[in-house]
Amino acid sequence: MDDKKGLLAHLPQSTYPSLREALDNWTTAEKYLREVALKLGSNAWYDTSPLSSATFMSPLPRAAAFVDGSAFIQHIILVRKARGAEPPEDMKIVPLMYQGVSDTLMGPCDDIPQLDFAHGTDFEGEVAVIVSDVPMGTKSKDAAQYIQLALLLNDVSLRNLIPRELQAGFGFLQSKPASSCSPFAVTLDELGDSWKDERLHLPLICSLNDTTVGTPNAGEMYFSFSQLIEHAAATRTLSAGTIVGSGTVSNEPDSAGIACLAERRMREKIETGTMTTPFMKVGDRVRIEMLKGGKSIFGVIDQKVVKA
Repeated sequence: MDDKKGLLAHLPQSTYPSLREALDNWTTAEKYLREVALKLGSNAWYDTSPLSSATFMSPLPRAAAFVDGSAFIQHIILVRKARGAEPPEDMKIVPLMYQGVSDTLMGPCDDIPQLDFAHGTDFEGEVAVIVSDVPMGTKSKDAAQYIQLALLLNDVSLRNLIPRELQAGFGFLQSKPASSCSPFAVTLDELGDSWKDERLHLPLICSLNDTTVGTPNAGEMYFSFSQLIEHAAATRTLSAGTIVGSGTVSNEPDSAGIACLAERRMREKIETGTMTTPFMKVGDRVRIEMLKGGKSIFGVIDQKVVKA
């Protein structure tokens, strides 16, 4: 957490008052923060308060950068069909990626403000990693060492603005407002054997208005996070605190459900010729979570759509 109401506010001011500062000094900060975590877990930290009394911000309210991939092939195929476009010919060779909003990352329970609902407000459940400094030209075989933390994202999208921006050859911008982060970013050892081949092999539970709409498994990433990092660092360094997103979690079987409304609408069009599911409206609530052994790993993203 990064706010005065969060647990890190109880740390002595001479240490790491924010995750961003810790990431800038990760070699020493990680050891210290692990000691704090052990004490918190055993109720031995000198000043604690229940989580229910805390208001959570994003672990990184401002990140060095946010680069978002599209590592699930099924999602690419479906959303391209939805706007009448063919998938790129090199879809399985070169990852798709864009640079998103990083100066504002919403907290897990912040409202999603929208000015115009004709824009087509959609949620997108994603997994992401936070990296330390990544040298330019880093290859995938060397990239795993730079992955320090994992978290969940709701990558809010304005679907009806996307086609024009992409057709102009200079998007995304207006169609990709601020995303939201899970309350906790965790070290990879917390994921145990669910973290394998730089992928997180667990279902992402997505709900809309208290109804589960999908549990796609995030382990079905076509491109691993190491491959996404290689792509992002091909011509630039990545600064400590850069967030690398997986793109919308998507599985080929329909039984896995959805992590965004665009996929449901496209499946409706394929099956019936008509998209009937509306995009989000005022009062709609989206919830995104991931469990391991029945316990929430990252905490819950739980957001309501409001009129800005």
